[in-house]
Amino acid sequence: MTFKLVCIANAVLAIAFGIAFVVAAEPAMAMYATEGAPGLTPLGSVITNLYGAALIGFGVVSFQARDAEDSVARRAIAMGFVVGNTIAAVLTVLGITSGATNALGWSTVALYAIFAVGFGMTGLAKSSA
Repeated sequence: MTFKLVCIANAVLAIAFGIAFVVAAEPAMAMYATEGAPGLTPLGSVITNLYGAALIGFGVVSFQARDAEDSVARRAIAMGFVVGNTIAAVLTVLGITSGATNALGWSTVALYAIFAVGFGMTGLAKSSA
């Protein structure tokens, strides 16, 4: 696993999910809803759209960083993704265990965890060169 591969995979998934949350908030979020849960409120739609916009931005940063040489900037980008993905994984687990989201949320936890570990392993260590 390389930093470049982690960046590209993160960019593809972040942009894809981001687009879905921007252009189709209701159906995108409905996949995660528990049975009988109400649909999104207007505020929920706006927040979902904003989350999608943030994901698209993160995807662009990730894609642009893919060829970054070992540097303070690369480690800062990686640390941001480690922290963000770790917090998101914990919050998603809390959402699942509280009954706010269905079992599909576990796939989201897995993705956040994979990217937290991937960015940690490939982007935080200083090269020995």
